[in-house]
Amino acid sequence: MAQVYLIGIGGSGMSAIARILIERGYSVSGSDLELSSFTRELQDLGAKVNIGHRPEQVFGAEEVVRSSAVPETNVEVQAALSAGIPIYKRSEYIAKLIGNRTGVAVAGTHGKTTTTAMISWVLTALKQDPSYIIGGVSRNLNNNAHAGTGPVFVIEADEYDYMFLGLRPNIAVITNIEHDHPDCFPTAEDFFQAFVDFAHQIPPNGILIVCADDDGCLRLSEMSREFDCQILTYGFVDNEKQVSPDYFCTDVSMNQQGEYHFSYFFDRDILGRVSLSVPGIHNVSNALATLAVAHQLGIPVEQTGHVLGDYLGTRRRFELRAEVAGIAIIDDYAHHPTEIRMTLGAARNRYPGRQLWAVWQPHTYSRTKSLFEDYLTAFQQADHVLVTEVFASREPVNTNFSSRQLVLSMDHPDVHFIANNGEVAEYLVNHLHAGDVLLVLSAGDAYQISEKVVDLLSVNGNKNYG
Repeated sequence: MAQVYLIGIGGSGMSAIARILIERGYSVSGSDLELSSFTRELQDLGAKVNIGHRPEQVFGAEEVVRSSAVPETNVEVQAALSAGIPIYKRSEYIAKLIGNRTGVAVAGTHGKTTTTAMISWVLTALKQDPSYIIGGVSRNLNNNAHAGTGPVFVIEADEYDYMFLGLRPNIAVITNIEHDHPDCFPTAEDFFQAFVDFAHQIPPNGILIVCADDDGCLRLSEMSREFDCQILTYGFVDNEKQVSPDYFCTDVSMNQQGEYHFSYFFDRDILGRVSLSVPGIHNVSNALATLAVAHQLGIPVEQTGHVLGDYLGTRRRFELRAEVAGIAIIDDYAHHPTEIRMTLGAARNRYPGRQLWAVWQPHTYSRTKSLFEDYLTAFQQADHVLVTEVFASREPVNTNFSSRQLVLSMDHPDVHFIANNGEVAEYLVNHLHAGDVLLVLSAGDAYQISEKVVDLLSVNGNKNYG
């Protein structure tokens, strides 16, 4: 049995690799700085997880895989180099895992986790048994990865650190191209060029499916002569832009829960009708991408539409954590201005007439500073806004910048800066009322705010919230 050691095993991407290796019969061990829900699940599956990095922990491994966040100077990386153990970056190893399977890669600034999860769910529900790696935990599948026996491997293609350039997918989806990760891509043009390079990875007989509603994707599709692959588009019909996508929807309507219904077409031929179970107009776009992939894979279109209606979402993507004392508490991963606007819009549709509280934890100093002006207007659909201090993530703490500066520049009737997660939770339980909706928007550790608020409201019952 081959032994593989993963440095940074607790992250969503690395834990997914570990899960697939375990399901394929490998002996898996690894390290991270702290335990997480992912590492606990891996331990239950038989992986050995070490807390902290020590050189001796890699000994005995036949291969070492390291996260993008793990530097070359890491003591375990150096120990593996000294011992002559092959070391792979995450992107290199994922390509190895895919092997000769039909690769379906989903890339884009926003929506790639949901679209990857949708595709994986559709193929699983239709007995295709795909392999997949999702950047979050699917509520339908109850995991973020699986080593299937079928011919298709679905992968969320992360642009950070150019991870997706290690892939050569047979089918690729790009949901949108909007500047992000300024620590890795200093300019919008740098970011766009990375997606051009990704498109060049698709083989001549491959297919690139891009969103016609996104300017960046349209720009890429107009460069079709540069690419060997076929390019197809999906989206809404836009007469003003004179855009007519290959895959498009009509008769779009919304129910009282903010969930959409629509008919979908390919090349003017109707393929079926879908009734989604997740809110937000952005999920119509994600669903269209899923339907396009399934159609290109030869999956029966009527069956695809039916099971797509059963898709329930992924954890921390508009995830209703609880309804306590008449207050709905929702976690969402939104951390980019566009994602925040879409999430708040979905909340407005699902909970019309209710007071909407948005708690936002800025993620990385570089993103917060680079997109500063765009954040100022991202919260207009919220009635109340609380902003925490920046979650530094992979960056060093910047003592010369605080998200307080951003709050002071916001033109919003009720916005407050509260640095500490615990203090945010205390403020909320003293100000929330029955009927309110709380959204915690974070790619960091602010999900702890949701947990704390749920606990406090559960203890107090309806005492202060009637």
